[in-house]
Amino acid sequence: MFVVEYKKLFTVLALVLVVLSVTSLFISGLNFSIDFTGGSVLEVSYDNRPEISEVEEIISNRTGGDYMIRPVGENGYSIRIPFVSDEERQEISGELSLQGTGFHENKISSVGPVIGNELKNKAFVAIGIVVLVIVLFVAFSFRKVSEPVSAWWYGLIAIITLFHDVMIPVGIFSVLQLDIDILFVTALLAILGYSVNDTIVVFDRIRENLKTNKELHVKESFKETVGKSLKSTFARSINTSMTTLIVLSALLIVTGTSIHNFIITLIIGVVAGTYSSIFLASPLLVMVNSRKRK
Repeated sequence: MFVVEYKKLFTVLALVLVVLSVTSLFISGLNFSIDFTGGSVLEVSYDNRPEISEVEEIISNRTGGDYMIRPVGENGYSIRIPFVSDEERQEISGELSLQGTGFHENKISSVGPVIGNELKNKAFVAIGIVVLVIVLFVAFSFRKVSEPVSAWWYGLIAIITLFHDVMIPVGIFSVLQLDIDILFVTALLAILGYSVNDTIVVFDRIRENLKTNKELHVKESFKETVGKSLKSTFARSINTSMTTLIVLSALLIVTGTSIHNFIITLIIGVVAGTYSSIFLASPLLVMVNSRKRK
């Protein structure tokens, strides 16, 4: 199949995307929301929205410069500031109203710095545990596969593909400086499950074809077996991904802005996971086998 024939091209493309994502992390970092850093977020709107400079002046006087303001829709602003009490928040809202009658508080949320730091640590632990369990599961499932590539290579390649699937949305969020919140972590965990499921379908077909070849004494190279396995699962993977993307796109259109980043993360992850399952995992198996033979 063409995926195996051009395996180096697809592998290099995946590597370039991961390197760009990692580079963006070092240069721009991540824009952690108050879920992880602690603080308060106010989403306000106006019947006649003032200039952002007016809002910045009010918030700057209150916070000393530690804030972030971005427009929301046509009439609103999302304002992130350090953690404040209810009384301070009411005072800030009073100043933001600009003595007008067209001021509306749409959303108010606050998280203390201790809770935010604890959530961040638990989020990293959750992702680490999921990856470890997935690798152990893959290695155990393919424990009887020893030739021409051992079971542990299947597990190791699963790690590589999962790293790819996580780094792509993380890198895009870093470039665009979108908020990293609990929903983002939830989306990453969903992506890990989705991606490994797709990868295992392909791996399992390879295992079945290897077993059939052995039983029927069919002389076929590992490269040919992988290509045949990919060809038989290609349509299934693409159709599943397209169906999922259609649903996610519809949700992005009809739902509110509060979960847009969550849906965007899933869309990016589904695309990255589909790519890694088809164009990265199996070609890496072929490359490992070729290197082993040499």
